[in-house]
Amino acid sequence: MEKSLRMRSYIRRQKRKQAIRIIIVSICALLFISPLLKSHSSPQAIVNLHVPVPTKTLVPTKIPVPTKTPVPVPVPVPVPTKTPVRMMIAETQSPAPQPVEDRKMPDVQKNEKPTICDDSGTRSVTCEIEGVVVIEGNSTTISTSSYYSSPKLVEWKIKPYNRKNDPDAMAQVTELLFKPSTGNDKTVHCTKNHSIPALIFSTGGYAGNVYHDFAEVLVPLFITSYQFHGDVQFIITDSKQWWIDKYLLVLKQLSKYEIITLESNKNVHCFQRTIVGTSFHKDFKVDPSKTPNGYSMSDFKEVLRKAFSLEKKTAIQLSGHLKKRPRLLILSRSQSRKFVNERQIAEMSKSLGYEVKISDSNSGTDVAKFARLVNSCDVFLGVHGAGLTNMVLLPDGAVVIQVVPLGRLEWLARDYYMEPSKDMKLKYLEYRILEEESTLIQQYPPNHPVIKDPFSIQEQGWSAIKSIYLEQQNVKIRLPRLKKTLTEALKLLRQTGA
Repeated sequence: MEKSLRMRSYIRRQKRKQAIRIIIVSICALLFISPLLKSHSSPQAIVNLHVPVPTKTLVPTKIPVPTKTPVPVPVPVPVPTKTPVRMMIAETQSPAPQPVEDRKMPDVQKNEKPTICDDSGTRSVTCEIEGVVVIEGNSTTISTSSYYSSPKLVEWKIKPYNRKNDPDAMAQVTELLFKPSTGNDKTVHCTKNHSIPALIFSTGGYAGNVYHDFAEVLVPLFITSYQFHGDVQFIITDSKQWWIDKYLLVLKQLSKYEIITLESNKNVHCFQRTIVGTSFHKDFKVDPSKTPNGYSMSDFKEVLRKAFSLEKKTAIQLSGHLKKRPRLLILSRSQSRKFVNERQIAEMSKSLGYEVKISDSNSGTDVAKFARLVNSCDVFLGVHGAGLTNMVLLPDGAVVIQVVPLGRLEWLARDYYMEPSKDMKLKYLEYRILEEESTLIQQYPPNHPVIKDPFSIQEQGWSAIKSIYLEQQNVKIRLPRLKKTLTEALKLLRQTGA
């Protein structure tokens, strides 16, 4: 009896041990098999294997696993394709594919660099795309297969004009949409393949005013394109044929190729490198430390010299006795800020020994002809305004005299023309008019804020400044005062160096 009880007790103990062994073996088996199942069914497994899978055709196959756990796992196999694909994975529980981050894009160079956009400037936004860019007809949607432009395929927009924080200007600039292509996009056949980079910019905004033409279009265009030595394709949006014709000689110095205007484009152009927008440094200035090869405003002036066939490199250098008369150009204006006594100014200048020329930069004369006139002069006299932009055409060492109207506009005169003149190797003089030299005294009482407190008018904003001090005002120069300034200009022409 005792033995029987012991036997039954022994059998029960053995059964318990056997059950425990089975449980332990089962747990171990689960711990071994589970990672394998997970590794063959997770998105990360396919990412690590770099297996791109097309969105439409999935061909299942089997991947062998350890013999102890014969669990077949379906893994999609890629089908050859020349179009961009998205990686997909078929879940074991559901046939619905789940998108995974893109890893491969056909026909993309391995050394392709990311799209780099610089938004740090006060005025400009520029983007550089390394990869295929397709410009199809006159569409403002531009395709790019630049896979590396972002960790994910995203669209981005840009207005390629250098007034990014000015709503009025940017309202006149076309917005371009850059849209990365996907595997579902239709095949586009390029009618024009380009080995040179493209440079896309706008002539909208304030273009058409000569100052803005130079400060916001031509100088930034020079900064961005001069590094290519003419081997760059210009693509202009918001184009105006008269604007292109006006500056065509300058544009030809920067690009050897016929300009493409987006609005009239009928071809499919494909580029491997594209720059969108131009680099802006400061108003009417080039910062050599920011240019690719250290070029400066002097280099820009040289571009203009070649474009307009300007012969005079340096201004006249006077000796003790006037043997040759220096040439003075008086900039005439047809609307506001006119010299009321222009003829008297010219006569007084002649009495000082000047050869005097009077010209209106907006007279509609040939641009190259006017450029040569400016270049032939040694002293340039004008009231603050866009016409003074032509000082960039003066020879090195010439003297610029800026007449500053009433309204405490010294800051405007400084930023627009005084500071830029230094980099142009010009000498600068300033003539600030008195209250009695402004025609505003005929329109407002003597104690009116417009006359006595211009800062209070400036506090009302740019519209007030423009409408009163720039659009309502003409200038009647006091000849004895201006005579002193013109005499000072003669002294500067006697100094050596620029």
